[in-house]
Amino acid sequence: MSLETMRPTPTWDAASYEDTVDTLAAHRDELTYKVWGGDWCKDCRALLPDFGAALDAADVPDDRIEEIPLDRDKQGPGVDEYDIEYIPTIVVEDDDGTEIVRFVESEDLPPAIWLAQQLEEEL
Repeated sequence: MSLETMRPTPTWDAASYEDTVDTLAAHRDELTYKVWGGDWCKDCRALLPDFGAALDAADVPDDRIEEIPLDRDKQGPGVDEYDIEYIPTIVVEDDDGTEIVRFVESEDLPPAIWLAQQLEEEL
C-alpha cells in the first residue's frame, strides 16, 4: 500500500534545491526512507508531495522508499517498533537497518532539505 501524498509535486523545482537533490542522490543506493503518514493528514498533504518530488529528482529507487500509511488513530505497521507519535515521520536507515536520521513533522525545514542537511552531517 502506498501514500497518495508521496506522489511528487509536478511543480517542484529541483534546480532550486540542487544541494538537497545532490545529497539524496549521492546516497540513493545505500539508504532506505521509511515514511509514516496518512493521506487524511494535513501535515502529510503539505510536506510529503515535495519530499516525493525530491526523491524522484534524486533518482532514489522505489525499493529504497517504504511508504507506511496510518489510520486516523495513527496506527499501522512499525508504529510501536519505531516509536511513531507524529506524522509525517521519516526514518532514514542504512542497509544494516541502523537509523541514521529521523524527520518528524515539527522540524523547521521541509523534509527533503532537513534530511539532506542531517545526512551531510552524519555521513
